[in-house]
Amino acid sequence: MSYTAAVDHLYARGLELAPDSSGTRRKFDLEHMRILARALGNPQQSFPSVLIAGTNGKGSTSATLASILTAAGYRTALYTSPHLSRINERIQIDGQPISDDDFARLYFQADSIAERLVSSGDLPHHPSFFEILTALAFLYFAGETADPKSAPGTAVDIAILEVGLGGRLDATNIVDPLLSILTDISLDHQDYLGNTIAEITREKAGILRHHGTLITLPQHPEANQAIGEAAASLDLHAINAAHYIPTAEKLLHPRDRHSERSEESQHFAGSAANAESTATLLRNRYTLTLDGQPLHVDSPLLGQHQQRNLALAIAAAEELRNPTGYNKANSNRESYKISNAQIEAGIRQTRWPGRLEFVPLADSAPILLDVAHNPAGAWTLRAVLAQLPEEQPRTLLFSCLRDKDLREMSQILLPLFDSSADRPLDHILFAPIHNPRAASLEELAEAARALEIPAEILPSLADALARAKALTPLNGLIVATGSVYLIGELRTLIADQIDGAFPAPPHP
Repeated sequence: MSYTAAVDHLYARGLELAPDSSGTRRKFDLEHMRILARALGNPQQSFPSVLIAGTNGKGSTSATLASILTAAGYRTALYTSPHLSRINERIQIDGQPISDDDFARLYFQADSIAERLVSSGDLPHHPSFFEILTALAFLYFAGETADPKSAPGTAVDIAILEVGLGGRLDATNIVDPLLSILTDISLDHQDYLGNTIAEITREKAGILRHHGTLITLPQHPEANQAIGEAAASLDLHAINAAHYIPTAEKLLHPRDRHSERSEESQHFAGSAANAESTATLLRNRYTLTLDGQPLHVDSPLLGQHQQRNLALAIAAAEELRNPTGYNKANSNRESYKISNAQIEAGIRQTRWPGRLEFVPLADSAPILLDVAHNPAGAWTLRAVLAQLPEEQPRTLLFSCLRDKDLREMSQILLPLFDSSADRPLDHILFAPIHNPRAASLEELAEAARALEIPAEILPSLADALARAKALTPLNGLIVATGSVYLIGELRTLIADQIDGAFPAPPHP
């Protein structure tokens, strides 16, 4: 069977959170994933893993830690979700997505076994989109290849697994992780996880293990309390990564920023306003102390918020190389050999597109792509935009999913682009995205009307991009945000202007 047939077949199952044909949301049961894994030979037991959950930052943390381990010479798997352009992006080894042939064969292998389990009554229904994809990833990481006649390959040295939703019932949670990492937690997916930060945190803390190792950071008081209660009940070893967040004196001083501009800022040398704006959005550059030696951090992931994700990745790398690490009951006799220089190289080489990603456009103002898809992400983006020159014209290109908090995200972001106030050159453009959970254009327009902020509706994302290019002066900035799916579609539209972009997907 072909790759296209595999992808078509998978999408026909419905996306992760899409209701079924009757409008009913699926109730997840981790035992169903265990049954499927056992039928596949428990591939997740073939490799050690790190499990990362949270509301925001888990993808950046995962990508950075995987890059560090790859730089240290380990064959490193990375499993993330959702994807931007191609579904293969979710399943990577050493930074390279799974091949189309491997994806197709392993998909149909997992799917056929799932069908057999349903027919025999071992499963009550077919596994979800995410469960099948996770099983496929586990097979690939265990060394399965596209050639059914060849002997299984070698399993990866380690897999970095980003939790898809929550933690307790997530398909990834059938592994026995070396480390469990919790990134920043806020309100999101309340229909599935709970209506308070405490309830959501308890779901995400489901990735913790008895006598295991937890790495996290101080955050919202409700989250701190829920994490603390879970840690105490499991008698685990908790590591606070706050030590790896730079103090103010370790950060590059603002007066030095023009002489130490990021690579991204060099693309905008033709415009003084753009040069000034990007000079304030530097790569994170600072020096820490790790095991008594300097650690020079230089990350291509922009924004001060990334310092928290970097801290978690650094703390995880240090724990992985600790011969007495992982947990209190079973020391790690064969720890990973990771030097400070390799941690530095891995951080420098991290690739995680769509997160405050500047893209210079040949025929217009540049575009800033950011996947901020919930209020916490919108606040982070707002803090970044607040650093830009006040007089710089900017155009917002926005769309989001219906199950996100459109009202709050609009209140956070739309006033920054209000042309009816004192920003006559600013614009807000709404466009549709291809997802069954997408907010309608009328819902987007109503959010702007409720705030009495003018906005324009475009019939397609391509039309919206063309309109943004036409409206925004060359010294301005186009800001695209609101959904991972929006950014993925936009990156496909401008793929020829993005260095190292994934090829266009076979589907809209």
